[in-house]
Amino acid sequence: MKRIVGLLVIALLVFWVFVSPDSAAGTVQDIGTLLRNGAESIIRFFTQLV
Repeated sequence: MKRIVGLLVIALLVFWVFVSPDSAAGTVQDIGTLLRNGAESIIRFFTQLV
């Protein structure tokens, strides 16, 4: 069951990229920015502890 759901998610993501590549790229960039900001915040927090 997990394999079927995983393949379905991948198929939907590929479909989304083909149908709306600009939106997909923007979303991936937003996720990258969110992760980078989160990592910088964690680093800043631990730097302040020292």
